[in-house]
Amino acid sequence: MAAPCIRRAPALNGANTSLTEAPMSDKASPHSLFDDAQGIAFGTVMAAFGMVILTSLGFITGQMAGLAVLISYVSGWSFGVVFFVINLPFYWIGYKRMGLRFMVKTLISVSLLSALSILMRDWVSFDLLNPLFGAVIYGFIAGSALLALFRHGASLGGIGILAVYLQEHTRFRAGHIQMAFDSALFVVALIVMPLPLVIYSFIGAVVLNFVIAVNHRRDRYIGF
Repeated sequence: MAAPCIRRAPALNGANTSLTEAPMSDKASPHSLFDDAQGIAFGTVMAAFGMVILTSLGFITGQMAGLAVLISYVSGWSFGVVFFVINLPFYWIGYKRMGLRFMVKTLISVSLLSALSILMRDWVSFDLLNPLFGAVIYGFIAGSALLALFRHGASLGGIGILAVYLQEHTRFRAGHIQMAFDSALFVVALIVMPLPLVIYSFIGAVVLNFVIAVNHRRDRYIGF
């Protein structure tokens, strides 16, 4: 699978592009191993920090991470362990649909997030964190983390694999696909969590998916 790149969409209706823009090239330079390593490192560290914010407030999120958080709340099991285990079935899908390179990068990303989410509990604590601000900042942080992983040919497994695959092969955007899964997850959350926590959690998920929907578009940017 080709390495990820970012490319500006061509001007519509024959309009001239700005003279300050760099000329477009049909063959973008592939990411180096270092490029991918720093992108995955950034994405996983930021995602883990976002999970610390989320779980400190007792919120959930969407996608497989949200399912793992919900399971951890109900069972008392560690989020990192649950997240790693429930992603196992999706590696085969990632390999068959997106290729070995994508699957390996995703496995590395999920493993790092699982480990970091456990370690960061001893590294970070909050004396004061407004719930609404926490929900919004979580959405921004997690959204930027996922964008970094997407653009370096990786994901955090699960629904992310399906969402990115469908975006690259259909007209559906990754953010919209993730939102559909999130909606079902939040309906289940209403059964086991207090309503105010679910509302704040939903705000964070909306912000996260907004960041993905706006910034990870095939007609504007290409992730991989």
